[in-house]
Amino acid sequence: MVDTTPLTRAVEHFADRLRAAPQSRLQRGAAAEALELARELARRAQVLEGVEPREMPDAGMFAAADQITVAGHDLAVVIPGDADVDEAVRLVEEAQKRAGV
Repeated sequence: MVDTTPLTRAVEHFADRLRAAPQSRLQRGAAAEALELARELARRAQVLEGVEPREMPDAGMFAAADQITVAGHDLAVVIPGDADVDEAVRLVEEAQKRAGV
């Protein structure tokens, strides 16, 4: 069984930082960065599930934290190996740095 704790922790940390961020930071790109991450995590989960990937919709800047949380947890359920977890964590950490939160 794959330990997905590092992935869920990274996603939850980024989501918490987004929720605590001021609206001005979200508007300056943090929310957009989070949405792009959520879309990528969701795409990866859908590919692993064997379904045709659909793009996660933009639900607004105040939903970005919830979107990465859902997408990250969906990926954690189907992720096949430790190396995949490490790569997903890297994606989350890089997106968080770019978001500046």
